[in-house]
Amino acid sequence: MIAQRQPDEIERIRASCQIVFQVQQVLEKAISPGVTTAELDALAEETIRASGAQPAFKGYHGFPASICASLNDETVHGFPSGRRLCTGDILSVDVGVQLDGYYGDGAFTIGVGLIRPELEHLLETTRACLDLGADQARAGNRLSDISHAIQHHAETHDLTVVRKYGGHGIGLQLHEEPHILNYGQPGKGPRLRAGYVFAIEPIISMGSADLVTADDGWTTTTGDGAPTAHFEHTVAITEDGPEILTLPKKTPAFQA
Repeated sequence: MIAQRQPDEIERIRASCQIVFQVQQVLEKAISPGVTTAELDALAEETIRASGAQPAFKGYHGFPASICASLNDETVHGFPSGRRLCTGDILSVDVGVQLDGYYGDGAFTIGVGLIRPELEHLLETTRACLDLGADQARAGNRLSDISHAIQHHAETHDLTVVRKYGGHGIGLQLHEEPHILNYGQPGKGPRLRAGYVFAIEPIISMGSADLVTADDGWTTTTGDGAPTAHFEHTVAITEDGPEILTLPKKTPAFQA
């Protein structure tokens, strides 16, 4: 069962998502060589709580932090720590917020200082995969139209979809139905309807999609050490098309 949200519910989800956006902006300015991911986590939690909201990730199934901070070949769910960022790293940051019972979720990957051209290609392509996938979140389309758009763009640009993880519904819970694959043939799955709200999140690798889980039970890395990127928006399907809730209103959504 996919929840179909009323306009007032979408506005409450948007309120959480706008805090996600605010946190992302604060963190993007703070990310630089020498900063630790634990310092970024503390900054994120401070920003979230100052907005009257709660970190959605902290304590979720035992996760210990307010953000996921995944470095280089870490795909998702990286623990913030005392590691210091170095020039040339890429860092994926996933932020979740709960405000008055409604959730928002968003992620971005950023280079630390100057990064190699092939890493720029990874980031640009993954960001475009998100834009193209979100653009398929339209009433009347099928769920797998989102999936196919992501896979097609990644593979056209000689990159690999990490298949173990995908997007999800969101609203009164952080993770709701449906699970949204980042790969697949178009025209499959449930028909999309206005009122659906999805977290769409391509995770793309420069090499293998095979993953290894660390002893902490959360952090995953690519089996061959290939860097990965992760971008995510919370997207509402409206009668007028997709609306990105993790961007300010009237922001042009699709740059791909």
